[in-house]
Formats: sequence, C-alpha cells, structure tokens
Amino acid sequence: MHVRFALRLLRDFELQRQGKVVQLPMSTQRLVAFLALRGRPTTRVHVASTLWIDGSEDHAKACLRTALWRLRRLSATMVDATSTQLALSETVVVDVRDAAVRATAVLHGDAGGDRSVRALSYTGQLLPDWYDDWVLIERERLRQLSVYALERISTDARRAGRFAESTEAALAAVAHEPLRESAHRLVIESHLANGNPGEAIRQYRLFSRLLRGQLGLEPSPLMGRLIAGLVPR
Repeated sequence: MHVRFALRLLRDFELQRQGKVVQLPMSTQRLVAFLALRGRPTTRVHVASTLWIDGSEDHAKACLRTALWRLRRLSATMVDATSTQLALSETVVVDVRDAAVRATAVLHGDAGGDRSVRALSYTGQLLPDWYDDWVLIERERLRQLSVYALERISTDARRAGRFAESTEAALAAVAHEPLRESAHRLVIESHLANGNPGEAIRQYRLFSRLLRGQLGLEPSPLMGRLIAGLVPR
C-alpha cells in the first residue's frame, strides 16, 4: 500500500506528506492525533464529545465536521469515514505505533524484534505540551511499555553475560523514571554481576538520596539485600 503521510506524535506533532510538512490548525491536529492514538474505528459522537467538551453536542458535531473538511482539502484520504464512525487511514504511518510495537515485541520475547536500547530510550515523550486526559493516559501507557521493555532487555542481557548492554538498558529505564526501584535494582545487579561492587554501592546510595528527598521513603528490603555486606552499617 502506498504511504502518503507520516505522522509524528513523539516530541511534537508533525504531519508530513511525501516528505513535506503539512500545516494544520490545532483543532485538526487534535482530531488526527486522537484517531491515531485510538488505533481503531471510533464513533463520531465519541470523537466529537471527547475533543470538544466545552460546548453543546451540536457545537461539538459542527467542530468535527469543520476539522474533517479541512483534512479533505489536502486532496487525500487520511481518515476513513462512514456515517457513524471514523478511523485514521492505514496509509498514515504513526511513530507512536512503531514504538509501541517494538516494546511489545520485546515483552513477548520476540527474538527477531528490535531489541535496541537506543530505539526504546530515545523515542521522546508523547505530545509533551498537550494536557488532554486522552493524551495523558496514552503517554503513561507508552512510558510504562518502554520501561518494562528496557528492564526485560537488561535482565536478558545480564543473564547472557552482556553486562555493558545490561547496564545501559537499566540506566535508560532509570532515565525514564528516576524513582522506579526495579530499574535501579537492575543497574545494581548488572554492576554486581560484572564484579563492580563499588558501582553497585554508588547506585544504591544515589537511589536512596532520590527516594528520601522526593518521597521521604527508604529503599525496600529487597533492594537492601542486594548490597547486604557491601555497605558499612
């Protein structure tokens, strides 16, 4: 199938048609992004009521019609529309979907998938300046997918003796969520497996300071057991 559009939602919204950036008004950007993140046919009523919640039902429907008309002016079919449902056309390549597919493949143990730490580390945040509930929910889902995939890569690499890769993946997970204990534990486990107790202690103390400073908490007993005997009491 010939791809005519590429949609970027990571780091910022950008729509390209055959390599050239297409400018869209904000209301139309929101429609395209919403359909892209839904990933399946959605009723017109639901789309309108979600995107234009501040006015009446008639106003929301009118705004939806206007947004669809602006898309049709591109002389290409970006949205598959029926009288009751809307969906983003399969001719549109969406970066978020690619990122989610990569992470899901790792979690499902797909040895042939892209297990590159870089591919999962530098995706960027989903629409960082957008604060709609439907964006926040999808942003968190993608973040969790990425972190779990990086943790899986770290664990598998450590067991295979690839300690540099294991540490890199674990640190990438920490960068996604600095207060996530499971990610810090993986960094410590990688250092210990590679015979670097000093690095393990440094990571433990770093996490302890972060957790205590941000949340007033201490690391769990599970984490404490990792460095038992290494840290002077």
